[in-house]
This record gives sequence, structure tokens and C-alpha cells, in this order.
Amino acid sequence: MKQEREFFDVEGVPWRAAEGAPGVRERVLSAADEVVLTRIARWEPGLDTSAAGVIRHEYAEEVYLLEGELTDLTLGETFTAGHYACRPPGMPHGPYRTAGGCTMLEIRHRV
Repeated sequence: MKQEREFFDVEGVPWRAAEGAPGVRERVLSAADEVVLTRIARWEPGLDTSAAGVIRHEYAEEVYLLEGELTDLTLGETFTAGHYACRPPGMPHGPYRTAGGCTMLEIRHRV
């Protein structure tokens, strides 16, 4: 279970390199472990995840784009601020490319 957190200023949470995700920095807002977490992730301009191929994971994931743009190369669609995704475990998605970078709120949980 994630730790209890009352309202706090997110600016006080340092950005760090996301483990195993070159070109991604994160602010982990709350976490129980490496899977169950809430974070803000920032993808640097020009990031392309094609080398990783289509992504699948064993946890559920919700993503809300806060700023920038993200292109799903499989779907051939570009998503911008205000777009939301909800992915159950095993749902294929990506790979992705972002020309100008993007920032997203991501919530992961086990089902």
C-alpha cells in the first residue's frame, strides 16, 4: 500500500532519472514499491522508444498527458495535453516518439 500523504508541494520532490528508461525523468509522488506508484514523468524532446518495441506490463497503468505531445507509432496517432489512457495488465501499447517532449501523470497499480 502507498504511504499516506496529505497535500504537499510537488515542487519539493526532486526530478531523478527513471530507472531503465533513458531520456525519462520522474518525480515519484507516492509509492509502495517499483510497480505500485504515482509519478510525474517527463520525456525529453526527440525521445523514441522504437528500440524497445511494443510495451506490455503486468500492472495496470493510467496516464494523463499534462503537456507536450506523444505519438504512438503503432497507431499512427499523436496525443496532446488533456489526453488520457487506461491500460489493464498485458495491454499492448507503443512504441512512442515525442518531437518536443512531454510531461505526464502516471498511476500504476496491481489488479
